[in-house]
Amino acid sequence: MRGDILGLERRRRWSDEEKLGIVLSVGVEGATVTQVAQRHEVTRQQLYAWRHELKKKGLLSPLPDTLFLPVELSAPAELTVHPSAEDPVPQRPALIELQLANGRCLRFDPMLDAAALTGLIRVVEAA
Repeated sequence: MRGDILGLERRRRWSDEEKLGIVLSVGVEGATVTQVAQRHEVTRQQLYAWRHELKKKGLLSPLPDTLFLPVELSAPAELTVHPSAEDPVPQRPALIELQLANGRCLRFDPMLDAAALTGLIRVVEAA
């Protein structure tokens, strides 16, 4: 018995960014899941699995038009402020305000740990 190899079998590795880009291209200019899958040479089921995986990782919101992207926060630069006799009010650290899809607003310190912030967002979104 003789077997012929008709094509190159390959297993591709896709980064989360690539998966997210492909999943988000569904619906752009009317593109269907089938069209996007064919364009990227994957199955429709693979797109649905990626969408589920990205939602679990918090990179894709279950609600349309909402998307969580990773953000790196660096320590704020030290500003030289000359104390003024006219301004006796102590300065508060600036807060970051995040408007969530469910209409809630989350304010947090820029120095908050990224893992803690991700967990907090997931809890608030699920509530």
